[in-house]
Amino acid sequence: MILYIAEKPSVGRAVADVLPKPHQKGDGFIKVANGDVVTWCIGHLLEQAEPEAYDPEYKKWRREHLPIIPTEWKQEVKSQTRKQFNTVKKLIKEADQLVNMGDPDRVGQVLVDEVINYSGVSKAKRESTLRCLVNDMNPAAIKKALNDLRKNTDFIPLATSALARARADWLYGINMTRLCTLLGQSAGYNGVLSIGRVQTPVLGLVVHRDQEIENFVSKPFYEVFITLQTQAGESFIAKWKPSAACEPYMDEEGRVLSRKLAEVVLDKVRGKNGSIKAVKRDKKKQPAPLPYNLSALQIDASKRFNLNAQKTLDICQQLYERHKLITYPRSDCRYLPNGHYDERKTVTQSIAKTTTTLADAVNNADLGLRSKAWNDSKVGAHHAIIPTSRSMPSDRLSQDEKNIYELVARQYLMQFYPPFEYAEHQIDSEVEGGLFIAKQKSVISDGWKALLPPQRSEKQDGEFLSVALPNVKTGDSVACTEGRLDEKRTSPPKRFTDATLLAAMTGIARFVSDQEIKKVLRDTDGLGTEATRAGIIELLFKRQFLTKKGKEIHSTEIGRQLVNSLPERMVVPDMTAHWESQLEAISEKRMRYGHFMQPLTEGLRALIGEVESQNFSGLRGMGKKKVQRKIKSKRPSRGAKSKNLLV
Repeated sequence: MILYIAEKPSVGRAVADVLPKPHQKGDGFIKVANGDVVTWCIGHLLEQAEPEAYDPEYKKWRREHLPIIPTEWKQEVKSQTRKQFNTVKKLIKEADQLVNMGDPDRVGQVLVDEVINYSGVSKAKRESTLRCLVNDMNPAAIKKALNDLRKNTDFIPLATSALARARADWLYGINMTRLCTLLGQSAGYNGVLSIGRVQTPVLGLVVHRDQEIENFVSKPFYEVFITLQTQAGESFIAKWKPSAACEPYMDEEGRVLSRKLAEVVLDKVRGKNGSIKAVKRDKKKQPAPLPYNLSALQIDASKRFNLNAQKTLDICQQLYERHKLITYPRSDCRYLPNGHYDERKTVTQSIAKTTTTLADAVNNADLGLRSKAWNDSKVGAHHAIIPTSRSMPSDRLSQDEKNIYELVARQYLMQFYPPFEYAEHQIDSEVEGGLFIAKQKSVISDGWKALLPPQRSEKQDGEFLSVALPNVKTGDSVACTEGRLDEKRTSPPKRFTDATLLAAMTGIARFVSDQEIKKVLRDTDGLGTEATRAGIIELLFKRQFLTKKGKEIHSTEIGRQLVNSLPERMVVPDMTAHWESQLEAISEKRMRYGHFMQPLTEGLRALIGEVESQNFSGLRGMGKKKVQRKIKSKRPSRGAKSKNLLV
């Protein structure tokens, strides 16, 4: 008997639907006509054991217990899903062949692997287990995946990476939360101070941004614009570009802070003649943006529809599991397998049937084009989020589901549109030794931008609406007929929103101070994963560390005082970004588990000493009176929301 173990019931049912009928439905499994069985987990059926499982004394939170570092790690069956675990365990022991059908990412891999291992099966059965990667819930895609089974042992590095992440999060979350809570309570704080290796640096991003805004002192800066007239009588406006000699009067962004300097320049060039020093004309092409990964989709959904990250993920799960209209949504990849190119006709036809507003976009698509999105070398366990070949009437979808599906569909259709083409025209003029530059862009062909909604297209293309520059050549004379001095003021950075905080988490390298780590992370890693970022942001709101005012995200007083009470390295992204880089190296067999865990556990003792030297008095009188003692440092079950996320 072959036993297929899916990550969740909806996937299990979809897998069973393509297997021989008739089916016999059991309690937590489906038996198909040839005797094979499909069963499922309900997210994580196992969880990291609580500290008291290692020593009953650990049930009490005491400083002398820290750091708590297990010598042999333990897992426990989750009480709320114990019945399903027993069903899966029984079937695992009865099966001749096991197939891991967890979601195609590191958590999906380890989630099923750990159940198999915990069930006590023989080494031979474990080693013969197969792996099935399902990115698309449509029957044809599932059949294709079932015909392309791989050895589960090929994915040991992926599972090891997930295991290292879970254990590292446990060590950091349990020890730091207990320590900070005890120190906070000693200083007069009421409640638990939740600490996590991802959530705390994310909180730090918001707190530091808020403090930067509040401490910001606006300064005036000055720009000089002149009107130049050609020999043919045509006029155009050019902007002064300060020379290196002006640097003492400029800020780090090249803005002139001296009004007197700007006035001198303006007085010097009014009514004077000059000449054209350079003329540049370039035609440029901008290819279509790649299909979405989850973070890119969440960012656009926030900008377009004001949906937070968790809401977007929930909608995606519905479109994937229930409606089967999009492929696997928890993807960090923006590329597609070459084989998917052959399905473009059926996918685009399904888009036209599901979203009539995109029917014209489908008709105008050139399916002979092939964007850079199709690239096997850049596709790992999962690929970009795209529509499937399934269609359904749009009236069966909620408005939010329609909106998200349309975003995904439009981004896919862009792959079959030509590049956006535009011309750049620049004229460099010199008047009385000063350099004045005029720039103008004009659209040659909309290309893929024709698919953008009108309001977004106008906003993006506003810089292309300027008046055309005259036709001049190097050496032509010009005359300065008039000029003006514009006084502007420097503005503070903007508050984070759902979209910009997600963008900061995915592009974390620019917030990292260590240059070596910055170099490693620039194009690869972020804070958290595609699957956890939304939950981490939501957790910070639930912990009352963050609050929202309109679209803006603000830190609360508790959040600020916590960040101000912690050592800097706990509240900046450097450490956790470095962890992410190492975890990725484990999954790619470039690093061993022990080389990651050993320095981490050794460094924990030093960090405890560092935290103990901090002052938590700023938290006095804050928090809730009732203290919830039991804190779990684990991710929420897939498909479930946890109140105890400490990553």
